[in-house]
Amino acid sequence: MKNLSLMRLSIWAYLAIFFAYLLGPLVIMSVTAFNSPEFPRATPWECLTFEWFSALFHDERILNGIKNSVLVGFGTVILSVAMGLAGALMLTQIWPKLRATYYTIIIAPILVPGVVIGISTLVFWDRINRMLGLGADSFLSNGLFLTVIGQSTFIASYCMLVLVARLQRYDAALTEAALDLGATHAQAFRKVLLPFMKPAIASAAVLAFLASFENYNTTTFTFGEYPTLTIELAQKVRYGITPAISALAFIIVLLTVFAALFNEANIRRKELVFEARKGATVEELSSGRFKMPGFLSSNWAAVALVVVACATVVVVGTATVYSPQQCIANVQEQKRLETEIRIQELQRQRELRRQQQEAEQGSTAPAQSQPADNNSGFGGVFAPNTLSGEEESGAAEPAEESSGFGGAFAPSTLSGDGN
Repeated sequence: MKNLSLMRLSIWAYLAIFFAYLLGPLVIMSVTAFNSPEFPRATPWECLTFEWFSALFHDERILNGIKNSVLVGFGTVILSVAMGLAGALMLTQIWPKLRATYYTIIIAPILVPGVVIGISTLVFWDRINRMLGLGADSFLSNGLFLTVIGQSTFIASYCMLVLVARLQRYDAALTEAALDLGATHAQAFRKVLLPFMKPAIASAAVLAFLASFENYNTTTFTFGEYPTLTIELAQKVRYGITPAISALAFIIVLLTVFAALFNEANIRRKELVFEARKGATVEELSSGRFKMPGFLSSNWAAVALVVVACATVVVVGTATVYSPQQCIANVQEQKRLETEIRIQELQRQRELRRQQQEAEQGSTAPAQSQPADNNSGFGGVFAPNTLSGEEESGAAEPAEESSGFGGAFAPSTLSGDGN
């Protein structure tokens, strides 16, 4: 029993650490979007502000990057899903001995680095453009076209994997029955196979859009005059970022939570409706007296969705009337006072060090002055008493006696005293 409790405790601890590691950076970045400093940081907390969201909506480069990312995403979805569906159908109908080889070829772009795909896309379509004799401003050199083509090269493989997983559960006898009843191949595909593949197609489209929206390695070589959001963010990180980037991340996280809760609430509602229909009688179903379950009844995802929506409305309403200017002014004044105190402290420490140095120099100067006079070189020529004439009489006689050249340079030689 103790081992079971310890195992459960370990599992919960592992899950807590895992989700903290996974979601911690997102939470911290979301907090920095509401802090007033100009550089994104969660601590120390200064003032609650919503100005970074306004700065985000006034940033032309970010808005242009979002627009280009959406355009590239939709183009990539259309091309990737179409190629992925064609590849999945081919994989199920090809000769069985060739399926392994064909599967390897289709999956190969996933294993190729995005940098290689981006460079090869740029070089290949530039060569095609030159062969066709088109100018540098043709659609083959357009950044949107090259980016869609480059991203679809490997994203189509992801779509194919999703569609193959769904297609493996399809009963081919349904198509054969439709053909036996007189339908053409196009009609059998449109009315039998395509409705069955709709959930997988929707999943593949979402996957393709998200993979295109966050792609950087391939896009950095092909975007041309149409930089996407990831390109703009990379340039802003390189030259300095502001909390407006955190505001963008918070909006993306919020939209993701909305979409996840809405999808979960929809799935849960379908399950509740199915259970209610299964428990109802034929008379209730035929007469229309069947009571449909409410949207919020026994649906925790719907309740969470409503709570998040209400919290969002409250935050937006607060942002329209709240002004952090007074708080920011108080923080700036406090910073100014702290800076002045720090400067005064540094000046006081510098003055104390200067006084200590002067005191040390004053205590060592008298002890060093006398030895300096006695030990001075050049025979005491530079001693202070040399210019005043002191000790001149006592020092002249030894100098005359010790002079070389037989006393030729002695003063008495010129006056004739030495004759």
